[in-house]
Amino acid sequence: MAFRAFFALPAESFRNAEGQHTNAVHGFTSMLINLVRDQKPTHVAVAFDVSDETTHRKAEYSEYKGGRNETPAEFRGQIDLIKRVMHALGIRTFELPGHEADDILATLATQGRAAGMEVLLVSGDRDTFQLVNDHVFVLYPRKGVSDIPRMDAAAIEEKYFVPPARYPDLAALVGESADNLPGVPGVGPKTAAKWIAQYDGLEGVIAHADEIKGKAGESLRENLDSVERNRRLNRLLTDLDLEASLDELRDPQPDTAAIESLFDELEFRTLRTRVYEVFATEPEASGEDVFEVPEPAVPSRDELPAALARLAEAADGGAVALAVRAEPAGERQEAVAVALVSHGVGVYVPLDGSFPAELSAWLADPSAPKSLHEYKEAAKALRAVGAELAGVVDDASISGYLIEPDRRSYALADLAQHHLDIQLGPAPAAGQLALDFAEDADGETARALVREAAVVHALHADFTPRLAEVGAAALLADLELPLARVLLDMEWAGIAVSTRQIDELMDDLGRASEEAAQKAYAAIGHEVNLGSPKQLQTVLFEELELPRTKKIKTGYTTDAASLKELLDKTGHPFLAGLMAHRESSKLRQMVETLKKSVTSDSRIHTTYAQNIAATGRLSSNNPNLQNIPIRSEEGRRVRDVFVVGEGYESLLAADYSQIEMRIMAHLSNDAGLIQAYREGEDLHRFVGARIFHVEPADVTSEMRSKVKAMSYGLAYGLTSFGLSKQLEISVDEARNLMKDYFDRFGGVRDYLRGVVEQARKDGYTSTIFGRRRYLPDLNSTDRARRELAERVALNSPIQGSAADIIKRAMLGVERELRAQGLASRLLLQIHDELVVEVAAGEEAAVRELVVGAMGSAAELTVPLDVQVGVGRTWNEAGH
Repeated sequence: MAFRAFFALPAESFRNAEGQHTNAVHGFTSMLINLVRDQKPTHVAVAFDVSDETTHRKAEYSEYKGGRNETPAEFRGQIDLIKRVMHALGIRTFELPGHEADDILATLATQGRAAGMEVLLVSGDRDTFQLVNDHVFVLYPRKGVSDIPRMDAAAIEEKYFVPPARYPDLAALVGESADNLPGVPGVGPKTAAKWIAQYDGLEGVIAHADEIKGKAGESLRENLDSVERNRRLNRLLTDLDLEASLDELRDPQPDTAAIESLFDELEFRTLRTRVYEVFATEPEASGEDVFEVPEPAVPSRDELPAALARLAEAADGGAVALAVRAEPAGERQEAVAVALVSHGVGVYVPLDGSFPAELSAWLADPSAPKSLHEYKEAAKALRAVGAELAGVVDDASISGYLIEPDRRSYALADLAQHHLDIQLGPAPAAGQLALDFAEDADGETARALVREAAVVHALHADFTPRLAEVGAAALLADLELPLARVLLDMEWAGIAVSTRQIDELMDDLGRASEEAAQKAYAAIGHEVNLGSPKQLQTVLFEELELPRTKKIKTGYTTDAASLKELLDKTGHPFLAGLMAHRESSKLRQMVETLKKSVTSDSRIHTTYAQNIAATGRLSSNNPNLQNIPIRSEEGRRVRDVFVVGEGYESLLAADYSQIEMRIMAHLSNDAGLIQAYREGEDLHRFVGARIFHVEPADVTSEMRSKVKAMSYGLAYGLTSFGLSKQLEISVDEARNLMKDYFDRFGGVRDYLRGVVEQARKDGYTSTIFGRRRYLPDLNSTDRARRELAERVALNSPIQGSAADIIKRAMLGVERELRAQGLASRLLLQIHDELVVEVAAGEEAAVRELVVGAMGSAAELTVPLDVQVGVGRTWNEAGH
């Protein structure tokens, strides 16, 4: 059951600050609590397996349970934690060398039945079916640890065609793959059940084996030894000496002090509340509120002001939780209903094609605090029906990210399950919320949306103190939430594109792709599917006999990096044509995606996500504008399709010069780097002069390139081997290059060493502005994971600080545009670049305010250099 719990919950979402994975512990404990709640047993026990090597079954048959996959590293150690939880719950546990957990269950079931009890066995092992009778039942998991139906004698006979007592006979004939016990080839459950019924059990089948005709009978006779062995091994023992009486299993009572301590260690926050509820034990000082979903009030328009007043009174100055239901309407999502929740008060307001003035005023009131999930999307849906949203003090999708920036999902259902121990399901269960945000089967839309708002309300209460604990409260209030408002306006505005230029570019790229393909075909004298790795392997490594690339399962890799390396080595024209074809095809697909994204206003409205990259960087999607090539001619042509919109004069693009190296200079406090930036030197030429012991004017372009690659690479954990491959030099030369660099720039060396060691002590890295990245794998015993965490520790403070700085710059630009009453507007943020659509006559003012806002976004020991360009297209505005 613990193993099932492990796979039912994502390992990456359940681990504590020490890096200990807890998904199996959490899932197993939650399952057990639910069983105790639903079944109300008088006695409870948990049995554990011991090593297979010590069991009598393994002694008889060495292949018993063989072939199982290696236990995942994330699972190891969790069984001992489960035992600790059981001890804290007051539940007796058993394990017996030489025997399996199911033997212990069989013994307890036999004792319970003899005492006149009804016995429920919870096991994922079908061998327990043999124990089922009028007094003993098996709760057998169908899926994960939440769907566990009761199997009685009728259910077993219906499914397996034999009564429970004869299930082991059936399994002996058919085999059991989970235990690596092979059955009789060609004999399935129906045939086996027919024989068992005809000959009155397995012994009768064996006694009459010679009478069974056909291939099945022949197969049986050839495998009788295996059948008899299977039956010996699948017979559960019912008379073990457990050294405990049934009375010792009665009425388990949690040790509240032990629960508090252990659940704090495991970071199980509200699971303890469920423990106290189910076991009817008062916590000593949990301080947790029982989760509450209020019955929704659906006020009329006349009643709405009073309902809003009740919410405000219940909130008592705190935030009211808001949930918005939206539906597609043309190219946008439009709000069709809202739900509001605060401390036991729930209100549901269907919009019915119009927006109540009182609700609109409350939503737009900056003095009325609100919490919600995915603020930006909710605000867009409300804006689509004429309502603005202000006064937002929490967005659970951002708060959850700031608390745990490495989670894969910040969807409301995932946050509820992870932080509130609210299990997902089709309908609410007793004492527990089950999230189903679609319309309920009986049409209870109001309850569904109010449940969503209730979860937001509970998450806000849970996240608020935790944000303070991790030093992220200011990041939320002063940076991320104000930025969400800026991003909302940027997404709403979009950026204009020329559909004529898009069509021309698609045609040109299509021709270029076809021409490159024809060159590739000419080089080998025949056509081949250039998108088929298998056909490419045949051409490259058999027909052309080129040097083989990295070995993979399906032969040898034909990925882009390997083929580029092969092209550099051989210069073969087939490879040149193939790579050109791939590049043109890839760009054409990108342009085609852009074309599909153009809306009726001839603009593209990308969506920005604040909670994807753990470093704090913004992500662009639908479409992704961050993957447009910058330096290639084709990439510049793609940027040329983005144009100034009607009613505006130009596009202004501004970006930071070498921001990551400037942050490195600031964090390392290296005197040499600081000097270079303060004196306005070309950094890479300055560094090259000192490493190669020449005058700056004598630094060649090759020297500068080596220095540039190394300077940026060091912040990403670049090794001498990696540098040698990147620069195509020997490892010794790369090692000497790095040594000379660190000899001249000792501050950088000391910083890079110190940041990893400090992170190992703290458990996290931090940006200049306090954004944390938790790295429990820094202390992992797994070398690969530890080294990956070390590389992340090196670059996260730099990348994260750069992300914070550009975000602060965006807030500054937006603030100045509004303060000066300008009509120009911020459209895009791409990496370290901002794009502004400039209104007529405002270019000089916009240029000055953008440079000022970006340059003053952070106070570093070196200046922030901002480069600006202006043009009719995004490409023309490049610099």
